[in-house]
Amino acid sequence: MQPFATHSDHDSTGRAAIRRELHYFTLYRILEAAVLCLVVFSPVGLLIGEPYDPTLARAVAVLYLIAACVLFLKGRSGRMRPQILAGTLVDVSAAVLAIHALPGAASGISMMLLFNVGAAALLLPFRLGLGAAALTAAALISEYVVRELSANGGGRPLAELLMFTVSYLAMATLTNLVGRQMRASEALAARRGSQAANLAEINELIIRRMRTGVLLVDGEGEVKLANEASMLQLGGIGDGRRTLGLIAPELAIRLQRWRDDGITDSIPLQLAPDQPEVLPRFARLVADDDQVLVFLDDTSLVSRRAESLTLATLGRFSASLAHEIRNPLAAISYATQLMEESPDIPEADRRLLQIIYQQTHRMNGIVENVLGLARRERAQPENVELVEFARHFVDDYRNIHPLENDTLELINTQRPITAMVDRRQLQQAVTVLVQNALVYGRMPGQPARISLRVHASDSGAPVLDVADRGPGMPDSVSSQLFRPFFTTSEYGTGLGLYIARELCHANQATLEHVPVPGGGCCFRIRMSGAGAFASN
Repeated sequence: MQPFATHSDHDSTGRAAIRRELHYFTLYRILEAAVLCLVVFSPVGLLIGEPYDPTLARAVAVLYLIAACVLFLKGRSGRMRPQILAGTLVDVSAAVLAIHALPGAASGISMMLLFNVGAAALLLPFRLGLGAAALTAAALISEYVVRELSANGGGRPLAELLMFTVSYLAMATLTNLVGRQMRASEALAARRGSQAANLAEINELIIRRMRTGVLLVDGEGEVKLANEASMLQLGGIGDGRRTLGLIAPELAIRLQRWRDDGITDSIPLQLAPDQPEVLPRFARLVADDDQVLVFLDDTSLVSRRAESLTLATLGRFSASLAHEIRNPLAAISYATQLMEESPDIPEADRRLLQIIYQQTHRMNGIVENVLGLARRERAQPENVELVEFARHFVDDYRNIHPLENDTLELINTQRPITAMVDRRQLQQAVTVLVQNALVYGRMPGQPARISLRVHASDSGAPVLDVADRGPGMPDSVSSQLFRPFFTTSEYGTGLGLYIARELCHANQATLEHVPVPGGGCCFRIRMSGAGAFASN
């Protein structure tokens, strides 16, 4: 993307315009000098009569032509205002001397000088342009006075000089105003053009970086334009594959059906292997035009938006859940426990009471998870020595949650490892991982064996592993582990791992599933080292 146009860019554009106008002005000066040489050195001069001073006329013609060529060459570079002022002085001097040497051509030279005055006023500020006009008029009047005082006076009427004087001043004023308006309009057009170019580049960048694929397809089914997302979704577009029917036959069929009947299929389709499913949408670029815009919406993004909306709704209703569900569940659970202690309950009914108690316990877990999402607080990081933290966690967990035949142990670490993390949120995340391992990380009919291990990664980052010796996890499940509400158990909520990952993200840590050779699962929390935490 090109850089945006700035004020200095517009100034350089204005200087380039003045430089171009100065170039044409110097070319015109060479033409004037050439005409003067033609009059002096050719029979054409006989048409205007005998010169008053032939030597002066020839010298002025030659020197003016040389000066005009030098000014033309100098006009390509250097400061412009001194060149314009010097050129104006040369023009006036040459014109006055030529009028004195060639009295018969005085009116024509004065008329040609009118353009020089106008061009100088066009390129100079108003005061300097008006000064150039006044200087020209004063020079002509001075030449007239000198001639009148000489023996050969009386050649030109005074009224003619006065009319030329007024013309010079009027020409300088008008051309200066026109020049200012012209340069202002040109600068405005340059600004508008640069803004339009910047907007076009921004639009192109936005379309190119959109997560939604965008294709422009003409009436023949040829793909005219495609952004990066669409090329990725289509698996690439080769040089010889610009027809939609060859790139994505199913998409071409849907486009043709939409063109014929206006029907859009709402079933997602996969356009390339290893790419997410997309939902095509169609829109004509212009009414009654064969060109069609094809939008390829990534269904995974739609799913994530739906999940975010669901989680936001759960957060808004968390207070109601606490009062409307949690309290009645506690009452039902307490009543069930009391009924189990009654000797009048038959043994068959006790099984039903156990089912009630299990289901109320499960519902209470759902409420706890939802409340955990709603009241998640900002992380308060501190330096936590992970080995000591893990040792205290294992001891506290064993005391609070009887493990019976299951085991929870800490694999010894030789040296202390410190991380910058919120201790309370880290404990909540590790609790989720341990509880998850106790439920799913066991072989059938065998106790669960869970271990915590603290170590440093290859880059030196503090790492805490929670591993089990269970049956492991298939790839189809591991790819969806951290999605909210995903669970493989009829009793699970699908929120535990999601909450644990969110807690890790709040502490600038990552939570990932690491495959274990030989079976089992390992969830790894990778944290920031001591002093490396940057608050959001």
